[in-house]
Amino acid sequence: MKTRIALGTVLLIAATSACGAQSLNGSAKAADQPSATASLDQAPADDKAASVIDAITPDPALAGKVPGGVLKVTTSVGYPPMEIFAGDGKTPVGLDPSLARAIARKLGTRVTVANEDFNAQIPGVLTGRYDVILSSMSDTAERQAKVSFVDYVQAGAGMLVKKGNPAGIRTTADLCGKTISVVDNGSSLALANSVSAACKKSGKAAAGILKFAGDQEALLQVGNGRAQANITDYVVAASKAADPRTGTDAIAVPGTESPWGIGINKDNQQVVSAVQAALNSLIKSGDYGKILHAWGLDQLAVASAVVNGGK
Repeated sequence: MKTRIALGTVLLIAATSACGAQSLNGSAKAADQPSATASLDQAPADDKAASVIDAITPDPALAGKVPGGVLKVTTSVGYPPMEIFAGDGKTPVGLDPSLARAIARKLGTRVTVANEDFNAQIPGVLTGRYDVILSSMSDTAERQAKVSFVDYVQAGAGMLVKKGNPAGIRTTADLCGKTISVVDNGSSLALANSVSAACKKSGKAAAGILKFAGDQEALLQVGNGRAQANITDYVVAASKAADPRTGTDAIAVPGTESPWGIGINKDNQQVVSAVQAALNSLIKSGDYGKILHAWGLDQLAVASAVVNGGK
């Protein structure tokens, strides 16, 4: 749902030699015909769902659905607990990379993950640079005009305020006359704009809005006093507030829940159907729930993978 710092570096998740992984320069025939015995990428040790992911076996009915036998995923690191770096400082882990690896294994494909600026992700799938976006992206009608979404979680908004909540912010109505920090060009900005408009409509002072390219910059504004609240996704707010170093408290914003989707080129319906089928298979097997639980995000679970469920 957000905008994050562009790193632009494609990070290839290397297959372990213990699994007999073959080079990406191997034969096209082997790449195009994944099977239960094909070499698949292992989850990194820092992935909290590694044991679940590595036990997932391919679905023969989904074999060959991804061109080239490699699922090219784009995400953004720096949005915990959805996307963060592992201890090596370069391998993406978090719920989104975990689900990317799980879906790839169910499809019987290799997987690559690329850090990318949020605004470049949809153009990236439209040009074929990536197959899918797994980046906490809200499924909205506006975005559906460009890409199809396979909805994978249901999430809402939250606010971060200074520890102890000295400004006395309980609901968005308390933001009138105060300053909000947000990541530019996402649903958090849309919510901040609507809050400010509601303040003016009720005769109160509008809320000031500070926009930033990344989450960390937006959060820092609460700590340095330039903003009294940072609007973000609640799962992210809760994760940051759990770290005592941030000096913040998290507040949920009721009624803001909406689907986040896996973005895919509308012209690539074979991949849309394959990803939907793989995710539904993971939901049915219980592996999806186990992956969410590993990251402490059970509350985001959906009962089934719906295409374009956002409004």
